[in-house]
Amino acid sequence: MAEQIRPEVVVLVGERIRSVRQGRGWSVVRLAELSGVSRRMLTQIELGQANPSLATVDRIASALGTTFPALVGVLEQPSPEGVEVWSTPNGSWACLLQAVETDQVFVEMWKWRLVEGDRYHASPIVGAPDSMAHVLRGRLRVRSDSCDLDVEAGGSTRIETTVDHTFEAGTDVADFLWVVTMPRTAHPTPTPSPGRDPGGAHGHGRGPR
Repeated sequence: MAEQIRPEVVVLVGERIRSVRQGRGWSVVRLAELSGVSRRMLTQIELGQANPSLATVDRIASALGTTFPALVGVLEQPSPEGVEVWSTPNGSWACLLQAVETDQVFVEMWKWRLVEGDRYHASPIVGAPDSMAHVLRGRLRVRSDSCDLDVEAGGSTRIETTVDHTFEAGTDVADFLWVVTMPRTAHPTPTPSPGRDPGGAHGHGRGPR
């Protein structure tokens, strides 16, 4: 199963990256230097021909002085249903519902559904405070080197964002809200791309990016 974001979101993000880059008078080469993303990948993203991870989009957005919520339009005209950023063939999905930002941080509210057998791996985010999750339905499992959490429906928890962690459904379906605060200059800690478990995905520390 692919770890990346939905194709229609890729197209939207690519168009907006190109618009912001051109508005700054930057070449693709300049953005590649500042973001650490290859020129080839940037070109493919702008054309909607690549399927980048959310961590990659975060690096590009940070280099441009913007954020992922701004690129997908959640800050300007948020839809009541949010933007479905990530989904799986099994029926799991993640929607970015709302976001706010200041010069120092941006805060995202996500709604997730994880179906049993799917999982989401979040890489650590340097300098980010704990995220917060509230389970609406089923049981959410959060696994990390530092702790294992099982949160039942109606329960809430804080999740350490500076370490690797994995989300899983502890029941047939787990629905939950996730609120993440990101420093404007934060980047996911670089990690190698290991083989994926079936039904698994990797992304940035806050959500399906």
